[in-house]
Amino acid sequence: MPGTTKILVVGSGGREHALVWKLRQSPRAGQIYCAPGNGGIGEEAECLPVDVKSLDSMVALANRLQPDLTVIGPELPLGLGVVDEFTRRGWRVFGPTQAAAQLETSKSFAKEFLQRHHIPTAHYAICNSADEVRDALGHFHTPIVVKADGLAAGKGVVIAKTKDEAATVAADMLSGHMLGEAGARVVLEEFLQGDELSFLVISDGERVAPLVAAQDHKRVGDGDTGPNTGGMGAYTTSTIIDDKMRDWLVTHIARPVVAGMKAEGAEYKGVLYCGLMMTARGPMVLEFNCRFGDPETQPILMRMESDLVEAMEASIDGRTSDGDFKWSSDAAVCVVMASGGYPGAYESGKKMTGLVEAAGVDGVKIFHSGTTNREGEFYTAGGRVLGVTAKAPDLQTAVDCAYAAVGKINFDGVHYRKDIAARALKKS
Repeated sequence: MPGTTKILVVGSGGREHALVWKLRQSPRAGQIYCAPGNGGIGEEAECLPVDVKSLDSMVALANRLQPDLTVIGPELPLGLGVVDEFTRRGWRVFGPTQAAAQLETSKSFAKEFLQRHHIPTAHYAICNSADEVRDALGHFHTPIVVKADGLAAGKGVVIAKTKDEAATVAADMLSGHMLGEAGARVVLEEFLQGDELSFLVISDGERVAPLVAAQDHKRVGDGDTGPNTGGMGAYTTSTIIDDKMRDWLVTHIARPVVAGMKAEGAEYKGVLYCGLMMTARGPMVLEFNCRFGDPETQPILMRMESDLVEAMEASIDGRTSDGDFKWSSDAAVCVVMASGGYPGAYESGKKMTGLVEAAGVDGVKIFHSGTTNREGEFYTAGGRVLGVTAKAPDLQTAVDCAYAAVGKINFDGVHYRKDIAARALKKS
C-alpha cells in the first residue's frame, strides 16, 4: 500500500484527540490536520477552522487540503451526508454514508431495522403525537425509557419512573422545547435490567473486525445517579467479555446488522458501535452509534497495538479481515473531568492548572475534549473538558493512576465521577 501522507480528522472532542494520537503512531501517517480541533489537539495536529454543521464548509476545507484520508469523528456530519459528498468527489473517507448512518440519526429507523432482521432489542413503540404516547403507554410496565428519535448529543434519553412522567417527558420532546427537531418523534422502550456494554466493530460493508469491549458510565453522578450525559468515563479490560461472548455478538448482532444494511441498499462501512444491555434474556441492542464512542474510544485506543491507518484504509477498500487487530492485555480507564453544571448550563473560560504534573503520572494520557489554548495556558471551552486516561497491567492500577492524575488537575467548578469502573472492581 502507498504511504498515507496527509490525514484530516473532523471533530473537536476527546474522541478526536484520541484518534489523532493513535493515527500519529502509524508509520504511514504524515501531516495530520484536525478541524476544528481543540486546545490539546493543537499540540499534536494542525487545527483548522470548519463548521461541522455545514457540508459546504467541510467540502471547502478538504478541497483546499486534498487529504489522502479523512476520518469523521462526530455524528452530525455523517447525518448530513459528508461521506457521500466526499466519496462522490473521489476523496477517501472513513465512515458510513448518510443512508447507513440512519442507524444512529433515527432511533425509529434503528428499532424497525432490528425488528426486520430479528436482532434482539427491547419492546418499543414509535410515537408522533401525545395521543399516540398515551395509547402506547398501556403496553408498558414502569419504568419506561423515553428516547428522542433524532440526534441529541447523548442527552435524548430519559428513564421515567411513572407513566405520567413518561407522558410529560414525551410531550416536552414532541413540543420541540426540550431538544428541538431531535424530539419531533419519540420512541418508548421497555426498561432493560443488566450491565451496559459498548461493543464496536470496524466494517468494510461485508466483513466485521471487533474492537475490544468497553463499558461507559452515562449518568452524571456517582452510583449512576442524575441525568444522562455524553459519558462521564469508561473502561476496558481483556476480561470484560470472554471469547465466546465476543464471537456471539459478532455472529448474532454485528454481522446481521452489516448484512441487513447491505441487503437494504445502504452498505455500512466504518465503525459500528453497538450499545448493548447484557440482560438475563441475553444481550439486547439499546442503540447504535455510527462512529467511535466518546469516551470509550480513549481507553480502547490506548490498548490497540494495530495500525489504525491501515484498519481504516482496509474498511474503505473492502478488505477488512475478521478479528485482525492486536491488543494489549492491559486494562485502560478514562475519567471525564467536566464543567460545573454539565450536562445542564455551565460556564467556560476557566483556567486549568496541573496538566503537566498529571501527564507525568505513569501510564497516563490526557485527552482534551473542551479546551482552548491561549498563549500556552489551557482554559475550559465545553461541558466535558478532559478525558484523563490510564493504561496499566490490571484494572485497579489503571483506576488508581487515572485518579492520581485527576487529583493534580484543577479548574473552577470541576466535576467528575469518583466511581468509574467501581462495579467491575467489586466483581473481580
